[in-house]
Amino acid sequence: MGDIISATPAVPVTSASILLLGTGWFPKTPGGMERYVYELASHLAAGDRLEVCGVGLPDHSGNTAIRLTNLSEPDRPLLTRLWEVRRRFAQRPAAAIDAINLHFALYSLPLLHRLPRDLPVTFTFHGPWALESRQEGASRLSVALKQWVEQRVFARCDRFLVLSQAFGTILHESYGVPWSQIHRVPGGVDTCQFSPTLSRPAARAALGWPGDRPILFTTRRLVQRMGLDRLLQALTQVKAIVPEVWLAIAGRGPLQGTLEQQAEELGLQHHVQFLGFLPEVDLPIAYQAADLTVIPSLSLEGFGLVLLESLAAGTPALCTPVGGMPEIISPFCADLVTDSTASEAIAQRLIDLLTGQRPLPSRIACRHYAATQFDWRVIAPQVRQVLLSGLPML
Repeated sequence: MGDIISATPAVPVTSASILLLGTGWFPKTPGGMERYVYELASHLAAGDRLEVCGVGLPDHSGNTAIRLTNLSEPDRPLLTRLWEVRRRFAQRPAAAIDAINLHFALYSLPLLHRLPRDLPVTFTFHGPWALESRQEGASRLSVALKQWVEQRVFARCDRFLVLSQAFGTILHESYGVPWSQIHRVPGGVDTCQFSPTLSRPAARAALGWPGDRPILFTTRRLVQRMGLDRLLQALTQVKAIVPEVWLAIAGRGPLQGTLEQQAEELGLQHHVQFLGFLPEVDLPIAYQAADLTVIPSLSLEGFGLVLLESLAAGTPALCTPVGGMPEIISPFCADLVTDSTASEAIAQRLIDLLTGQRPLPSRIACRHYAATQFDWRVIAPQVRQVLLSGLPML
């Protein structure tokens, strides 16, 4: 296996003009990719001029250094949407650009012929769109079309950003991208938004959560690869040793009804609460209210932003040994990575942590690790260096 080039912070240079192409604009459009583009653009805008193109964008960003260009609306039929993306991109006011950063293959495809050949084009690989669709039950034709789109777009890009070594491996092995074009810069976290501002009792009181029970928290899209069914199975074993354990599950998705039925059949009615959509303002409070955040993913977890948010808020986060998550957690505390994705392994590690057989890192230690390693003020300059300079190739 080849080595991914890891970017190092660049010395500040003259202000640049950077174009980002994403999907929606956070928080109007919630999602991991949308948050990443929003926070990256916001931090780069401290010294550079940013234009963000996407679908369903508002008229203004709230930052004078960031210009938003809405290319279509998300409720348009797919072909209409792609045609509008192509047409509106061509009609946008001409402006000098120093670098282009693509984030979503579908909306990149109609623009390929309009990307200047003399400018560096970087694709930030947030995940294998086609492979994720296949795991969520998409048709063979749908998966094949998505893979074709990805291959076409990737062939036009000069270099790639990945948030983890694990996703670099997928990019190389599944899409044939040479290691020499792949650069790893981890994701960032807004340590101002996610900060330990409340005591645990105060956070629980603010949310109406139990004040005297060990609380686990997870926020996930409710689909199969997130492993929530195994977490529920694990909880039946945990409650035999820690009878008052309580799990809060935030998020929506097609498996919500199935998971709720599973929890009832397992006799977990008094140990699990499905929160549904959790407002953005409540997310930092939920992390602070919990004793432990749990991310039981089964596959294709390229980075694990939830882990960083939890740590930044001062709460330890337990994950399975999947994708890029161990790259975040293991250097901090190896005990916060389970031995496998099996429900038994998740249960045993939860029992060990909740009963004190394995010590949980302190709130101060969690916060310090996130702030020193993953704050956007550390990460954004590394991303900027890749976008503008093209690091030496292997």
